[in-house]
Amino acid sequence: MPTVHGVLVIARNGDRTVYHQDPDTYAPAYTESTPLGAAESHALGSTLRSTYLSPASPSYIQGISSSLVSNPQVLVHAKAGGEGTAIFDSAIAVLQGLFPPTLQNKIELADGRTIVAPLGGYQYIPVEMAPEGVDRALEPWVGCPAFEKHVADVYASQGFKDTAKHAEHFFDAVHDYTFGRPTTLENAWNIYDYVDTQLTHNKTFAYRLPPTFINQARGLANYHENLVFSDKQVGGIGNIAGRTILHPILSALQRIAFDDDPLRFLLLETSYQPFISLFHMLEMVNENPDLAGIPNFASALAFELLRGPAPERREFLRVKFKNGTDEDFQTYHVFGHEADIPVTEFMYRIEHHAITSQKQWAAACGVNHGYLSRVGGYLGIGATSEDASFSTGNVFTIVAMAFFLGLFVKMFYGGRSRRNNIREIRDQLKAEHNSEMGEKSRLLP
Repeated sequence: MPTVHGVLVIARNGDRTVYHQDPDTYAPAYTESTPLGAAESHALGSTLRSTYLSPASPSYIQGISSSLVSNPQVLVHAKAGGEGTAIFDSAIAVLQGLFPPTLQNKIELADGRTIVAPLGGYQYIPVEMAPEGVDRALEPWVGCPAFEKHVADVYASQGFKDTAKHAEHFFDAVHDYTFGRPTTLENAWNIYDYVDTQLTHNKTFAYRLPPTFINQARGLANYHENLVFSDKQVGGIGNIAGRTILHPILSALQRIAFDDDPLRFLLLETSYQPFISLFHMLEMVNENPDLAGIPNFASALAFELLRGPAPERREFLRVKFKNGTDEDFQTYHVFGHEADIPVTEFMYRIEHHAITSQKQWAAACGVNHGYLSRVGGYLGIGATSEDASFSTGNVFTIVAMAFFLGLFVKMFYGGRSRRNNIREIRDQLKAEHNSEMGEKSRLLP
């Protein structure tokens, strides 16, 4: 039986206050987390702990330190900008459930005293965020002219216009419950978010709202966001939320697959948009159309790297999704597979759609270097130094650069620990594919 060698988790933030997004540019407004949101994210962290850190679980990550966190084994990145405040709080709550306080978190001093960390042994785990709040990896659609044109094209499409006409009766009826907010299909996200937030936190509002309104608002918001954050082409601008988050996903997969790298668990705490894009890019919606919409608060998409038994020890990827706190993880197959997909095939099919640098983001969005120099930005985990904007105070980024440099030298000049290195297998697969198709060699970078 294959064993779980490492896991990547993309988690949505928990409940927060009303969050407004400009319907044309998706420029964000301020929001903050709530105690409910913290509880939801903490529950997710506890589920992740019982699933991946318990030796009794069939999905236990082999070799991970499950009681006291080992920081080299765990990497956490939380989205900055937009819902950043609520997302950071959610990341902390997930980590509290994943690595709860323990009396083992202590130190013995030279004078013989034993000191336990505050709050009963609270475990302090570093969380990376983009400097200056410009996160190209987890919020690449903001300040992207090509994406804004994509949104305008969605609104101008005949299907969108027909849906808006059919929904006129609902928008007229819900107008009295939105307090001046435009009740149009273009503004469907803001209508739903406002109604849902008030229904959760405002008793007077909850008593007055007709019972069918929340489901209608949710359905129209799902339709709206699914169109905006997807594309007919895998590498299209509508999928930019998925294309940028692919970079840290693929980088972490290669790190986990390499035996000499200690990384075993990556948490990407973010908002809902990348989920929608990835569900389309990985063809998960083809057999599961219910995924074509907004995931619930504290949802999680997990990529399990499985390693088969010796001597081949081939690696496979299993994808699971948990839609909020009321559901368990369910396994979903990607690219039409009826089973786990080989990691090499997964990377071969998707990696050339990933946006891996500021320069690639600028090209996809149609902006020039002068614009980048004004607004800055940070592509996230594994960003290339070639054109990423760094902050002098961003210690985590500098440490990561040094680590990757050392890892590069060790991998390519110090020998590899496994005969079937993941990149060698992937490159061999590419060469065989190109040969069979009668094409000239076309290896991806």
